[in-house]
Amino acid sequence: MVAQDPGFPLWAWGLKLSVMVVTRIAPSPTGDPHVGTAYQALFNYVFAKQHGGKFIVRLEDTDRTRYNPTSERRILEMLEWLRLSPDESPTKGGPNGPYVQSQRLHIYREHVQMLLEKGAAYRAFDTPEELAAAREAARQAGKQEQGYNRRYRDFPAEEAERRAAAGEPHVVRLKVPLEGKTVVHDLLRGPIEFENAALDDKVILKADGYPTYHLAAMVDDHLMGVTHVIRAEEWITSTPFHILILRAFGWEEPVWCHTPLLRNPDKSKLSKRKMDTSVDSYRAQGILPEALLNYLGTMAWSMPDGREIFSLQDMIEHFSLERISLGGPVFDLNKLKWMNGKYIREVLSLDDLAERVKPFLERAGLSYPSETYLKQVLEAMRARFETLQEFVDKSLYFFSEAYPIQEKALAKLREGAAFLPELKEQLAQLPNLLQDATEPLLKGFAEARGVKAAAVMQPLRAALTGSLETPGMFDLLTLLGKERVLKRLERAMELLQD
Repeated sequence: MVAQDPGFPLWAWGLKLSVMVVTRIAPSPTGDPHVGTAYQALFNYVFAKQHGGKFIVRLEDTDRTRYNPTSERRILEMLEWLRLSPDESPTKGGPNGPYVQSQRLHIYREHVQMLLEKGAAYRAFDTPEELAAAREAARQAGKQEQGYNRRYRDFPAEEAERRAAAGEPHVVRLKVPLEGKTVVHDLLRGPIEFENAALDDKVILKADGYPTYHLAAMVDDHLMGVTHVIRAEEWITSTPFHILILRAFGWEEPVWCHTPLLRNPDKSKLSKRKMDTSVDSYRAQGILPEALLNYLGTMAWSMPDGREIFSLQDMIEHFSLERISLGGPVFDLNKLKWMNGKYIREVLSLDDLAERVKPFLERAGLSYPSETYLKQVLEAMRARFETLQEFVDKSLYFFSEAYPIQEKALAKLREGAAFLPELKEQLAQLPNLLQDATEPLLKGFAEARGVKAAAVMQPLRAALTGSLETPGMFDLLTLLGKERVLKRLERAMELLQD
């Protein structure tokens, strides 16, 4: 890598002002929707919308050995959930479709034929065994580069066409220049030079008739009018090959912008082997889409005023590619949950929060007597949960009698075994359990026994909830109501007798 040079095209630092900005993501449907895909989608979406352009989603499914049919649907659902709705996609359609590569095979084959006719590509008939033997020979000869030996690079075109027409298995490879350099002008890194002699004659059409990613991506980018390729830095080493494909067709390069990879806490590349990377999993846990986008927005970028909490619209208004930091951003699940908690406590209205949590209650088979009751419970619990699923787990006693009793709570319950019957009788004498009635009763009950209020409150809390980590006692008594409080005290006393 070298510093910026005078030959860097000036338009690449900004925009081709005469052309609409078009960005894209092109995930492979091979598994769970990855948070890295959401990260790249966010930057591409925001940049396109900031400049009044288009954001395209297409699916790169040419790797048929790893293809997962359900993954296609889940990737597209993820983007809709995140509110990163594309202008063109497999579901939305558009003027440049189809947007699934396996449905565009005729397009790629036509373009491969164009390169063959130009002499920019060639057919190679090596068997897998011959390729393996050639690599082993190169290894034993001490060659560091063990790429293709270019055996068929200068093979007579007429003979190659005859063998292909006869049905002999083969691939098509690009003729990479053997001398000179290919320079990748990256928006964030400046020019990066690659010696052509070190590049391989990569396959552009496989023996099964499917293109490789390299060819399909560049053909699609050109035909779909993509102006800015904003993608992960792991593609930098492939970019010189992509540039050579574009040049072989006589097409103009897009702006290249390679963003830093998301990292595990140990700074290794973010992977599902070390961390939960599935957006579906985060969604099931009750991470809010706004919070996930906000957190991803802080990866490798920051608001000019330094604030951590910002909306998608805020990001659109203030985003700039040049402000992306090249350090390895660490994806921290604890920080994501912290930010989710901030949204729950400070951003969402109580009405909105109630609507978000309802599906989680329904999934758990829990019901509530009224909207008012649900909102009262949420208000009481709001400071105590960071995800929507955590709300369900921590507030089960508000919605069900089938709640567990924690070991610490059971110990406290035993400490209050002697006085719980009398406390129950005194509570039963009250007309209601609102705070103005229960507060003086509980304080007087503790004073009469010469103990601190906590010595009464904690056993009572354990009897009513099975937990010691709950909202304030007077909120509990008010929300549970007299009938449930007395029944739970009765049940707790029965438990202590067993």
